Amino acid sequence: MKYITFAVPCYNSESYMEHCIKTLLSGGEDVEIILVDDGSKDKTGAIADRYQKKYPTIIKAVHKENGGHGSGVNKGLELATGLYYKVVDSDDWVDEDALQKVLKTIKNLKKQNQLVDMMVVNYVYEKGEDGRKAIHYHKTLPENKVFTWDEVGKFKTDAYLLMHSVIYNTKFLKKTGLKLPEHTFYVDNIFVYYPLPQIKTMYYLDVDFYRYFIGRADQSVNESVMIKRIDQQLFVTKTMIDFFDPYDYWESNKRCAKYLIHYIDIMMSVSTILLQVSGTKENEQKKKELWKYLKEKNSKLYKNCRISLSGLTTLPRFISVPGYKIAQKIYKFN
Repeated sequence: MKYITFAVPCYNSESYMEHCIKTLLSGGEDVEIILVDDGSKDKTGAIADRYQKKYPTIIKAVHKENGGHGSGVNKGLELATGLYYKVVDSDDWVDEDALQKVLKTIKNLKKQNQLVDMMVVNYVYEKGEDGRKAIHYHKTLPENKVFTWDEVGKFKTDAYLLMHSVIYNTKFLKKTGLKLPEHTFYVDNIFVYYPLPQIKTMYYLDVDFYRYFIGRADQSVNESVMIKRIDQQLFVTKTMIDFFDPYDYWESNKRCAKYLIHYIDIMMSVSTILLQVSGTKENEQKKKELWKYLKEKNSKLYKNCRISLSGLTTLPRFISVPGYKIAQKIYKFN
């Protein structure tokens, strides 16, 4: 039985993907590793084939036309046979000891017939010489027990759920009908956000599992790269606004609704501050259009964001941009 399916979307990853693969292989026959070669032009495909040949009962190499990160995640989910589904980017890796603890936890949950919809683990920003920062959910999520939204506390500003921290029940995720947009960056936000209202049970394991590397010049979360791709960030933000109205869940699942609102607030903050940092008239106009879009789609959500974190990012550049730079140093993002 495969307890976890790891999907590894790969595009021109020849220089770093093997480190990622080797850490996942520490799970042995308990894991399934799907290497999705997304139309790479280097030796990525050949490396994937070599590992499949060497570990035929663990690794599947899949070759497809280029469709972007979301396409790779979709293909991995389509082929996944493990009880749980975890996406690991090819330039990241997992902690091998933590992986064993995660596998042990899943096995215990299965024995108790308590397989939850979503598991949450810690992730670590790996920034080379700039050090590392672990993101955990202490005091926000109950530890080492099955819980529901009713037991979820308030998330810290620098510790919200990301693709790095969630491990979805495969059957659950497939039932949600999730399908990420292709040829688009930043769809990891959709991966986390879209299934949340359908989640009934969760489990938090306090281990530093996912290692999130930050430092490559061409990385999608590099600030200059994000500004160049701002239209894709805006597309994802608007897509999330369109999915559903968080206030529809206020009566039935208030804590989930609060988190959905918080997540949109974060997306508005990121989008707005990047538009501010760029300093161009074109992006100033895009900022106005984004906020107009939110107001027309959901006036209640708009009012909430205006008085919250994202509202602060709309302040004049001489205030908002220095504040953003200070936050970068404190929270170590980008």
